[in-house]
Amino acid sequence: MKIQFLKLAKLSLLLMCFGHQAYSQMPMPPTVPIWDANKVSLGLQKISNDVYAIIPTTAAKETAKGIPQATTGGFIVGEKGVLLIEVMLTKRLYDQQIKLVRSITDKPIIFAVNTSDHGDHCFSNYLLPAKTVIIQNEFAKENLAKNYDGIKQFMVTLFGSGRGIENTIFRPADIVIPKNSNLKLDLGGGKIVELLNVGTAQSPADLFVWMPDQKIFWAGNPFIAESPAIPWLFDGFFLEPASNLKKIYDFLPEDAVVIPGHGRITNKAGIKYTIDYVQELKKEVEAAVDKGLTLEQTREYVKMKEYDKGYVLFNWLHYNFNLPNAYKDISNNKK
Repeated sequence: MKIQFLKLAKLSLLLMCFGHQAYSQMPMPPTVPIWDANKVSLGLQKISNDVYAIIPTTAAKETAKGIPQATTGGFIVGEKGVLLIEVMLTKRLYDQQIKLVRSITDKPIIFAVNTSDHGDHCFSNYLLPAKTVIIQNEFAKENLAKNYDGIKQFMVTLFGSGRGIENTIFRPADIVIPKNSNLKLDLGGGKIVELLNVGTAQSPADLFVWMPDQKIFWAGNPFIAESPAIPWLFDGFFLEPASNLKKIYDFLPEDAVVIPGHGRITNKAGIKYTIDYVQELKKEVEAAVDKGLTLEQTREYVKMKEYDKGYVLFNWLHYNFNLPNAYKDISNNKK
């Protein structure tokens, strides 16, 4: 199956939301840490032959309750070695991840893919073997190189000090995938993996992992989890994510297995809640802008209570990030 993405205009200004000013001024979530890296336990779930997901053990019961979950990942065992998806936030979680890999295979980790520049997807790169080839979105590598200390402090702000985040060391990617580009890897044994950079779906650093033959999809942060979770559009963008989320959703076959960025394994129907929320937010904010409402008036007008179904972070995300970014992009687009 092939996917074609429309060319999008190059952004003249990228909001570096992980710089010092951004994290110091950022509205705080209702609880910090959002999830505790000192307490998370990771488990293994086989999806297909030699294909595994690594999922927080709490995800099966807590995702549907609206409790934020730690990072999901996985690995694929090929003829010559392993492709690892995500490397986790801290050494404690990385060590759990590697122990799970080693419970299945002794083959070397030849590739490691980071689906985001957020620290919980890439901070443990420095612990990988020297020969492991790290793959990222092109923007992710550039942003981490320029803003690693700021990103680290951002992660400490949201996930707490004393979790091992402060000890992480920047290690750059070896291969990068430019915007609107794909990379296909043949791991042997019928394991074809496509890495997709479609542009901003949550942040400019997004990367999707797709196995076309097995129909297995690692969705990363753009699709955080099933309902009642809503997307984390706090990187300063809305219209481009709204478009790209829909493209990805339309691209997936109905029987695809979907591993969200922070929740239990699901399917295409399971991530439709994200699409529905974003499209409804777009429609309602467009109506507010057409009426000439200010941002504060729009906050009162666009409450979207039908999507507030118990997700712990709903108010924090909807009113502080998703709605303001939608208002900004839609207002600027109208002008």
